[in-house]
Amino acid sequence: MTMLYQDLMEKIRKEVKPLLNKGRVANYIPPLGGVSPDKFGMAICTVNGETFTCGDAEEPFSIQSISKVITLTMALNKLGADIWERTGREPSGNPFNSLIQLEYEKGKPRNPFINAGAIVVADMILDEFPEPQQSLLEFTRKISGNTHISFDDVVAVAEKRFGHTNRALANFIKSFGNLNNEVEEVLDFYFHQCSITMTCADLAQAFTFLANGGKSALDGSEIVGASTAKRINAILLTCGLYDDVGDFAYRVGLPGKSGVGGGIVAVVPGELAVAVWSPGLNEHGNSLAGVKALELFTTYAGNSIF
Repeated sequence: MTMLYQDLMEKIRKEVKPLLNKGRVANYIPPLGGVSPDKFGMAICTVNGETFTCGDAEEPFSIQSISKVITLTMALNKLGADIWERTGREPSGNPFNSLIQLEYEKGKPRNPFINAGAIVVADMILDEFPEPQQSLLEFTRKISGNTHISFDDVVAVAEKRFGHTNRALANFIKSFGNLNNEVEEVLDFYFHQCSITMTCADLAQAFTFLANGGKSALDGSEIVGASTAKRINAILLTCGLYDDVGDFAYRVGLPGKSGVGGGIVAVVPGELAVAVWSPGLNEHGNSLAGVKALELFTTYAGNSIF
């Protein structure tokens, strides 16, 4: 099948092209609003070390909430199952930035991929790493194999300036005693993690450890244990696309994580990781063409987990 991936991606790229201008870019973060909706990239990295790319797969973009998988992995490596005392692992059924459930559940977010949960995970990172931002970059560079990955300071500043809902979430969580550090310190880290820029090729490579039983496809080193990789994939399947997760499972059938920068990464356990980027979003904040591209990919390749 690997010999056919290149042709398959080019076929998918042609089929989704009519969708590129039908989504809406995330203009509530001004630097993201200026990205052309015509962009489309796709990359596949296999557990055997093969890489296939098409379109704008080598162009960096803001990964936004895809970074939540990286920080969750770091927290699990340090704290293990203890993290579930502070965040749940159930689907939210609400938008990614909703405040509603926090009041009912006394400041414990429903899962680590909604914004509230990721803010709590960010607090854990601050507790466990003396230089949290540098540790995040080093870990991201390690799993992706790209030593040049960094933050986009323009995006980070915009996140801070316009992140009123995230500030409300963090203060509300703090009021329930579920943040150990000062709100602004936690948010500064959170805004920076969302501002990381990567390419589709970077992201696909970074996620191959989840397809490879927790081991890097680059050098075979253990990123997480096989059991932890299984559990991260499970949370991706049930929570990775917020209130659109059921439709994504129905259409695509893979564990995946999206970001409002237009990226989505999905995992075929035992085989590969695939990343797509198309900035135009659907009503749930997920890439419109990206979801369709992944639906076509699993349909044509016949590699859904179901």
